[in-house]
Amino acid sequence: MGKVAISAMLISVLVMNSQLAVAAAEDDPLESINQKVHSFNVFMDRYFLLPVARGYTRYIPAPARQGVRNFFYNIGDVSVLANNLLQVKLEAAASDAGRIMVNTTVGVLGIFDVATPIGFNRNDEDFGQTLGYWGIGPGPYMVLPLFGPSTLRDSLGLLVDTATNPINHQDNIRVRNSAFALEQLDRRVAAMSVESLITGDPYIFTREAYLQQRQYLVNDGEVEETWDDDWDNWD
Repeated sequence: MGKVAISAMLISVLVMNSQLAVAAAEDDPLESINQKVHSFNVFMDRYFLLPVARGYTRYIPAPARQGVRNFFYNIGDVSVLANNLLQVKLEAAASDAGRIMVNTTVGVLGIFDVATPIGFNRNDEDFGQTLGYWGIGPGPYMVLPLFGPSTLRDSLGLLVDTATNPINHQDNIRVRNSAFALEQLDRRVAAMSVESLITGDPYIFTREAYLQQRQYLVNDGEVEETWDDDWDNWD
């Protein structure tokens, strides 16, 4: 999902924050536990991950950081391909296969994204979305230690995606752990570009933004209009 779509979605949450909080409360029966995990994640981010992310952006040149991101995107495209096949999205799956082939070879293991300019656009699929595609509801909202916002469905999807990630089948434990840490660092850096939009209660804002984003992805960009219902609940 592009930065424009993410920003637009966060702004929509900003406008309707209080109304959505009422409607979404029923989706968060574990809120008392989630709040504690959220506080733990904020602490870990503030004193450990964020300082490292800032140092990373300060001392590592942008082209090198983009190469790292492209590398992990290329690895992630394997899972995207599998999930597009599971969702019977054959055209998207063909594009994924083309991306992997071109970027892994010409793009030097994915460090350079040469597939996008020639028409093999990157898709965004995971097993949580596949479950949603086949009609499985999100279940209760959850906050996972270190991983952040999720749902019961997406947590199950995360287990499958993690198990099928090629990096996790690397025999060298040091290489595997280093790759995992670098990927999480890259994701934290990516989040820095939109976190300034967060306002009000960070927990509620993050929850609503996450739930809307996942709905957006499961529906392939076709978000169900729920504003009227939210206004009715507010009234």
